[in-house]
Amino acid sequence: KVKAQLEEKEGKTFDVFTAVEFKTQLVAGTNYFIKVHVGNEEFMHLRVFKSLPHDNEQLSLHSYQGSKTKHDELAYF
Repeated sequence: KVKAQLEEKEGKTFDVFTAVEFKTQLVAGTNYFIKVHVGNEEFMHLRVFKSLPHDNEQLSLHSYQGSKTKHDELAYF
């Protein structure tokens, strides 16, 4: 659901976009920290926010980190 948001921010498209790991953080909603394989040996870490159900909002790409590898630790950011 956030692939298009990331592609817009990066100004490119990703043929591969596969989540391989995630962590959550409860706030006034939920932050998802997701390690995504985007092709070759390249990975990105995404921070995606999901609002509380009563807010009825879409998932939102809050921030991301590029130039990651498969072995980089997924940490809160």
